[in-house]
Amino acid sequence: MIKFNLRLPEDLYDSAKDAAATDDRSLNSWLVSLVRHAVEPRDTPNRPDGDSAVPAPLGGSGHSPRP
Repeated sequence: MIKFNLRLPEDLYDSAKDAAATDDRSLNSWLVSLVRHAVEPRDTPNRPDGDSAVPAPLGGSGHSPRP
């Protein structure tokens, strides 16, 4: 396990702490789950076997239309 310091603005820290408590988790556990969710690929309806953070390919010629 890697330990590191994370600096948050006080208002964000308070909001994250409240969200973790609402989810019945420690702040650390809650943050780990958010980071894990953000970096793990997942299936999406518009991109089977893909990650929603990866842009979908453009249709047609592959180039966006120019005005």
